Amino acid sequence: MNLFYNPKGVGNVAFLQIETVDGPFEYEKINDVVMIKKDNDVVGLNIFNADQHLTIEGNGHITFSEAHATDIQKLLDQSNINFKLEADFSPKFVVGYVQSKEKHPDADKLSVCHIDVGDDTLQIVCGAPNIEAGQKVVVAKVGAVMPSGMLIKDAELRGVASSGMVCSMKELNLPNASQEKGIMVLDDSYKTGQSFFNA
Repeated sequence: MNLFYNPKGVGNVAFLQIETVDGPFEYEKINDVVMIKKDNDVVGLNIFNADQHLTIEGNGHITFSEAHATDIQKLLDQSNINFKLEADFSPKFVVGYVQSKEKHPDADKLSVCHIDVGDDTLQIVCGAPNIEAGQKVVVAKVGAVMPSGMLIKDAELRGVASSGMVCSMKELNLPNASQEKGIMVLDDSYKTGQSFFNA
């Protein structure tokens, strides 16, 4: 889930993205809540008069917390909206271990990697020239929002499925980021599966 709030640019409206799907959408407004639906499934919520219902600090992409989820569920219940938020608070930027790297069958500069992220092994297509098996790297899992605002989704790159992205320092907007192309390689003090930003 991704929460966005831009009071100066948009007004006092919070937007909660529940699922990443393409339109067209249907809309249903009840009190201060607009449910955004696709095929009768709720895929997003617009919450008007947001500062009356939520405690939000910041602007743009807001880190979605358990407190936000509790406040939104309370608003839904008070509005007699029969919908339960099922939020995933697991970290989206994690330390991954590159188990294998193979050449992409249809692209010279792409590699197909299998990366252990602790609770799962992800197949990720990566274009970085410096990725190798045996490295620890930073993985943006599906659902992560990059500092640039880009949302990480399941994708296909030249016909090969890819679930996530291996990140460079520049993509993570880290200070003193190298301008050279390539992913960030971590040392062995990092534990596979741990949250990168809480490390």
